[in-house]
Amino acid sequence: MCYYNGQKVTRVEFIRLKQLEKALANYDFLQYDLQIGFDYGTSAVLKKVPDQEDFDIVKMEWGFLPGYIKTREQALRMRKGYKDEKGFHPPILTLNAVGEELLLAGKIYRDAALHRRCLILSSGFYEWRHIFPVNKRTGEPLKTAVKYPYHIGLKNREYFYMAGIWNPWTDRETGEHLETFAIVTTRANSLMEKVHNSKKRMPTILDEDLAYEWLFGPADEKRIREIAISQYPAEKMDACSIAKDFIQSLDPASPFVYEDLPAL
Repeated sequence: MCYYNGQKVTRVEFIRLKQLEKALANYDFLQYDLQIGFDYGTSAVLKKVPDQEDFDIVKMEWGFLPGYIKTREQALRMRKGYKDEKGFHPPILTLNAVGEELLLAGKIYRDAALHRRCLILSSGFYEWRHIFPVNKRTGEPLKTAVKYPYHIGLKNREYFYMAGIWNPWTDRETGEHLETFAIVTTRANSLMEKVHNSKKRMPTILDEDLAYEWLFGPADEKRIREIAISQYPAEKMDACSIAKDFIQSLDPASPFVYEDLPAL
């Protein structure tokens, strides 16, 4: 899955989507090395301009809110979980949307996948690798894994695109209106199988041609699903281990070597 993302893009760069370009000089919110999904903050999203082959770079709240959620209080209960007389109701996470299930009947993401696709900017994302140490006495793997964080990016690319879907949402009590999104995920490629080796998932990363098609292409269900579950080539990606306290670090993507961590 993908719950930690970076969106640090320098002002001298451009967002390139085939022949479309948008200067970043006016976008002061593209300066984050690390965004934590569980904070439910805002992220930079490429959103199609209605009826045009053009896009805007906008802020959206990370965490897809379906229409049946009527208030911020209900949204908080959904995202954090809550307890009542029946016991504890665990959180419902909508930070990610499973690509293989986007268009299934009854899924909250179906309408967005058909009509409100977007691109999430990334300069790299973060995942955990689970390693089971060996018991020195028995030689058997321990039952509890040690988790090592990794930063994952693309070779020779300072930023890239993840497939996303978005939904408008209004608080029925306060009138607050915003747009929310989820990152589409797919089955892990050969590199991400080794890094995110517990769930073996990864964000759906798109090259410029697929990004263009995802944003502007016709709403053909077969093609939408093909793009949603596409895997970016492992050989074009990089992954390096980082410090376990990377969330508090001023440079969270800085490589960190663990002597007891087997190579990928």
